[in-house]
Amino acid sequence: MQRRNDRQHPSPMRTRTPLTRTLTTVAVAALALVPTAVASADPETEPVTPLAGKTVFLDPGHQGTGHNEDLSRQVDDGRGGTKDCQTTGMTTLGGVPEHTITWDVAQLVKAGLEKLGASVELSRQDDSGWGGCVDERARAANASGADLAVSIHADSTAAAQGSTAHGFHLIVPTLPVPDATVDAVQSGEGKAATEAIRDAYRDGGFTPANYAGVVDGIQPRSDIAGPALTTVPLAFVEMGNGSNPDDAALLESQDGRLKHAVAIIVGAVDYLMGATGAGVPAATAPTPSSTTPTATPAPAESDDPTTTNDTSPTTAQNASPGTAKEASPGTAKEASPGTTEDASPATALSQGLAALQTLLAAFDLDGVQELANAENLGVFADLLDTLLELLG
Repeated sequence: MQRRNDRQHPSPMRTRTPLTRTLTTVAVAALALVPTAVASADPETEPVTPLAGKTVFLDPGHQGTGHNEDLSRQVDDGRGGTKDCQTTGMTTLGGVPEHTITWDVAQLVKAGLEKLGASVELSRQDDSGWGGCVDERARAANASGADLAVSIHADSTAAAQGSTAHGFHLIVPTLPVPDATVDAVQSGEGKAATEAIRDAYRDGGFTPANYAGVVDGIQPRSDIAGPALTTVPLAFVEMGNGSNPDDAALLESQDGRLKHAVAIIVGAVDYLMGATGAGVPAATAPTPSSTTPTATPAPAESDDPTTTNDTSPTTAQNASPGTAKEASPGTAKEASPGTTEDASPATALSQGLAALQTLLAAFDLDGVQELANAENLGVFADLLDTLLELLG
């Protein structure tokens, strides 16, 4: 869809579907929690772009079917070994392929981050053809010199475990990584970016995974090449288990994908506005070595990051996936506008995104009523309008 870059306010002429009307009311309601520093009363005022100068590299996992590439071709795994170039990805219980889910979520994240001033690069340019091997995508992220890379995936498990194994998680490389540059970046800024998006998911009402050895929403792995090859801060997101009915329903639905996208946007904004350093600049980023003497062989695990071998549910985390936290949206991350008048636009916007996320988590989008009215939605609602355009 052609995006309109010269519009500063939502177009009153655009026809809205019931879903877009619902999301608009959610956005308006969220403004009640947003400090006034976000909105501009003067239509001639330049839009607030707190992420100006930041670059984000998005990797929608897997690829479309229109290609003749050999997925089993062996490529560098970043630990002195090799692994398959790519996999097809999982398919949800409802028959939706992972590559389509990750593409749709990435498009929403891209639109939101660009609206906030960030420059966004993608590992693949469509959802029909080839998208590159895992090592090629890591090199593309490195070459971008991005302040943040986000690899977007969805998990799967054996059918017998699908009813109990659920929840989101983020994959981090088992440390140390043989390449010293990768190890330094991913153990520092990569860890911070991962935790920021993990926290945004939890705050948005998503439940951390209760299987595959995931602890507090994070799973170290030595068999995934991307995190062991990437020299910019990386967050590797597994949005949910497509083999679980509740997780699959969110991944398959339009509103569920929006919730995932908002969680990623919130985490990315929180990280980028507080990041102390970025990855290695593109001009100087070294190619990770696969011949480092200290390389640790990858364990005999599945080459597909979307299929988890250990599916034993962790009984300590048994909440229903995707279930909104039982909290009034007016109380989550609540800030009184009267006490935040001096907040920077970036801080105010971060609070606004968190408010939106709380509302999305607390309400069934199909059941939200008219919650509030506002004449000037400002930058925050403009962001939402861009997301709504992509939703159609």
